[in-house]
This record gives sequence, structure tokens and C-alpha cells, in this order.
Amino acid sequence: MTGKKLKLGVVMDPIAAIKPYKDSTFAMLLAAEARGWELQYMQLEDLWLDSGEALASMRPLKVKDANESFFRLGDRRERPLADLDVILMRKDPPFDMEYVMSTYILERAVDAGVRVINDPGALRDVNEKAYVAWFADLCPATVITRSMAVMKAFLARHQKIVVKPMDGMGGKSIFVVTHGDANANVILETITGDGRRFATAQEFVPEITETGDTRILLVAGEAIPYGLARIPAGGDHRGNLAVGGKAEGRKLDDRDRAVCARVGPVLSRLGVMFAGLDVIGGKLTEINVTSPTGIRELDNMFSLDIAGQLMDQISASR
Repeated sequence: MTGKKLKLGVVMDPIAAIKPYKDSTFAMLLAAEARGWELQYMQLEDLWLDSGEALASMRPLKVKDANESFFRLGDRRERPLADLDVILMRKDPPFDMEYVMSTYILERAVDAGVRVINDPGALRDVNEKAYVAWFADLCPATVITRSMAVMKAFLARHQKIVVKPMDGMGGKSIFVVTHGDANANVILETITGDGRRFATAQEFVPEITETGDTRILLVAGEAIPYGLARIPAGGDHRGNLAVGGKAEGRKLDDRDRAVCARVGPVLSRLGVMFAGLDVIGGKLTEINVTSPTGIRELDNMFSLDIAGQLMDQISASR
């Protein structure tokens, strides 16, 4: 590998708990190590500000492509984040105030000259459920509300809807509700906390049952030409792999590419170098920018090197 040897930090959930064969963050770390880059490991609790300076308790990290003994951590050392060239922010949701506070710390690192992927301001602004509102013509009908009355009216208008919390991931707490369902009221009460928190509802897209929910990855605003279709297991409307969906690789069609052509450049301008779009039947349902997954599955299915493409873009941008 050619190019500058970068110092790359990663902020993630506990590395010992990941499944390396399917973990996209791990794929990124493997690609960075293959380039001879220095890796430093951090969790959210390792970050802090002192008189405006972003600091962290870091541990040197070595990784190898294996399912057992796949990483090694060195001794902990307190260092300014400005010692690094690049930081991958790969902490999984929930997107709560703890996550938001971490983006402020990372923004001070940006001010000190560090490239953070994805940009901390974009992580705050591009909410994965809400930002589809900026592309409403590409999406199924969608409402975001705390109001039970608005939710009920939306259900009556569309007859069958999908409701989900604003800060979840992996298919958790996602409900399909049909007008007239005896459980509709309790589901809407649960998802909105009896009207105390925002939730989102979308018109049900029937293609989910046959063609699935396709995850499309974008690197520097450009779509990987293949998507990962998550097909729901029998008796479930959720395609998420974390809840039993089946993965199928598919070449993007014209509708998929049209969605990417609209969304990709906007995300790139905001500083989102790696994103995952969720598309059902040509309709955009979510824009994932916190910790999108799917790299390892698509790499294995189509002999790709998506994390390598990302590292090349990072290197070129320094």
C-alpha cells in the first residue's frame, strides 16, 4: 500500500463484543491496518474536554481477520485527540444526549485539525429517521409526531403503517399497524410514550415482503453498485438481519440509483463520508450515518473492498 501512514482512532462499542465476520467497523480497522496505519481504540467514556481541548484515554490496537483472538490492545495512555489524523466515530445508537455530548468533544478535535468520519455536526443534524424529510418526494408518506391524534389520523388515511422510535436500530421496537387492529392504540401509546416523545410513522410499502429492505452503502457520496437486501423471516415484517432477516445481494436498479444520485451529494457536502440508505421498493425509508453496516456481507458476496475504498478516500482527503 502506498500513501501517508496515518494515525487513526476509532470510537466504538466494546470491541470484545463484536462479531468480526460481520462487523463493518472491524472491516474498516482491517483496511487501515493493511495500510500500515497506527490504530488507537476508544469508547465513549474515554473522551473528555479540558479547558476546551479534546482529550482521550487511548489504547493502541492491532487487529487480524479471524473469529477468535482477532484483536490486541496495548497500554492505556492519555493523549490529545489532535495527536490523531483521523477518527472513525462508530458508536452504535441510541442517539441520546450522551452521544450528542461526544459529538461536541469530537467537534473540538475537528477544530484542532483532525478529520472525523462522519463529521460531528452531520451526526447531530442528519437524524436517521428525520432527515428523510429533506427528500420527501423519494419516500413513502411519513409523519414525525408526539401526537396520538396525528398518528391515528395517519393510520386511518393509509390503513397500514410502520411505526418506530426516533433513536433505535436493528429493527428494535418497530411495529406494523393495520387500521382496525385492536392493539393499535396500545402500540401508538407505547411508541410515543403516551404522547411524551416523538416517533415516526411511514406508509407500509408492500414490497418489503418479497424484495426486502435494501441497504445501499455510499462512500464519499457515491453508491456501491450492489445493495444488501434484508428479506423478512416468515411471520415478520422486519428485514433487519439482527431480528432474523435473510441477506441477499442485489445489483442496484434504476430507482435505487436515482435515490442515491439525489441523496449522496447532499450527504457528501455535509461531511458524511460513509452512509447507508435503506430503500424499499424504490422508496427511501432511512438515512443511516452513525454506524451503517453491510460492508462484510457485500464484500463477501461480490468480491468488493468497501472499507478499502473508504480508507483510500480518507487518505486522499488528508
